[in-house]
Parts: sequence; C-alpha cells; structure tokens
Amino acid sequence: MNISIKLQIQKRKIEYKNNENNTKAKEEISMDFTGKNIIVTGGASGIGKAIATGVVEGGGHAIIVDLNLDAAEKLREELGKDKTSAYKVNLANSAEIREVFGKIVADFKQIHGLINNAGIVSTVPFDEVTQAEWDKVIAINLTGVYTAISAVYPSMKANGYGRIVNVASVAAKRGGGLLGTSAYAASKAGVIGLTKAVAREGAPYGVACNGVCPSLTMTPMTANMGEEKTKKIIATIPLGRGAQPREIANMVLFYASDLASFATGEISDVDGGVTMDG
Repeated sequence: MNISIKLQIQKRKIEYKNNENNTKAKEEISMDFTGKNIIVTGGASGIGKAIATGVVEGGGHAIIVDLNLDAAEKLREELGKDKTSAYKVNLANSAEIREVFGKIVADFKQIHGLINNAGIVSTVPFDEVTQAEWDKVIAINLTGVYTAISAVYPSMKANGYGRIVNVASVAAKRGGGLLGTSAYAASKAGVIGLTKAVAREGAPYGVACNGVCPSLTMTPMTANMGEEKTKKIIATIPLGRGAQPREIANMVLFYASDLASFATGEISDVDGGVTMDG
C-alpha cells in the first residue's frame, strides 16, 4: 500500500505477540527523520530502544542518553555507529544533565527532537513511602524531564523548530493502581502538566511538546514483576495483553515527526483501552 504525503513513509512487516499463544503480523510505519538529530533518554533498552530504532529506521540520528553506557554502545553496534551517538548521564543529577546536554547541543548543529523516556517505578504503598523514595522518584521522573527540556529549549527556540515528547503513564490519570503507586503517579502527573506548559510557551517559536501515557509494557523493567502480578494487571486491560515496546514507540515517533505538525500539548493514551477518557 502506497501512502502519498509530503513525508516519505516506509513500511515493513513486523510480528508482535497479540496474546500468549497468538502471533499476528502487522504493518509498521516508520516516520521520516532524515537529517534530524533526536535525543532519546533511557534509549538503551525497552521503549527507549524501540524509539531509537525507529529514529534510525526513519533516516535520523539517534542520540542515546542512558545511565548504562555499555548497553547504549551495544545498541549503537546494532543500529550503526554512524547513525547513533551515546552519552552517559544520571538523570537524578541536574548538574550532570546540564553538563552532558550542553555538550550534546555543542556537538550537533541542531537538536530537532527530545524524547524524555527514562524513568523509574515506585510500587511502595503511600503509608510506606519514605522521603528518600519520594525525592528519588520526583528527581528522576519529573525534575530530570524539566532539566533535560530546559537544557535544549533555548537552542530549539533559536532555531525555530523542536519536537519534545514526554513519556508519562496512565498512573498519572488513575492515581496509580496498575504498576506504580503514589510517588510514581505524582511524578508522571507532573510530567503531564509540564508538557502542556512547555507546549503553550513553545508554540510561538515552533517548539511542540506532547506526551504519551503507556500502560503495562513488556520491557526489562517489568519483566521481573512475576507471573501472578502480570496477569492481574493484564486482566484490567481491555485488549487483554501488555504492549510491546514498539507499540508505544510508534506514538512517540509520530509526535516527534512532522506528521504531527499541528499537534502540541496533547497527551495520548497508548494503554490498550485502560483509560478511555474524553
């Protein structure tokens, strides 16, 4: 099937697991990122890896930012070292973020996109959340996102172009209840508010900011939950399964591309029907 639009869209067949014993072939659409430099935090594994892969498939340069530099370099070998770069950063350290992102901005003529994907989950019940737990989750999931955006925003504003996509969570809308609890839900709710604020202020300068809210996604981070808990969560998902990383990445890639040229301040649920809000 040929799709005629301003941007070239490439298609190929992939397979993903629909249910435990049912595999279906689907068409995967790769967005056009030709000539674009896209930063992906947490880009070495899980959803981030799928996003970085999609950027490269679309002809772009994926700038993989991750705490695990070895994993990032391994992904570079898979995707092509001429199509990727890797930087190590601890997203709990604002000074380190500013230093590394400042280097990234200096290393590239223009940063076209920033995908804030990295984050941690907190599953501690509210009455057991310690101050240290709260501070850590907020530092990485919310303050880290703010700092990353603020480090590249001036460059995007000066260039009159930017695509920022923040990965939040359905936990932000539900108050937890699936995987993350109070600290996680609060941090991701903050990300949604930040997304809308940056979208409003960035719009006059050609800087768009959108968010994506996944539900359970089958990644290394969720692989250790245990079969019983996984089944319990899946039972609450109308589509009856967890997402594959690329299914979340596809929405992120859409917002990072020029196909979403008239979208900003949007928060899209990619959750198998969990939220269904208006």
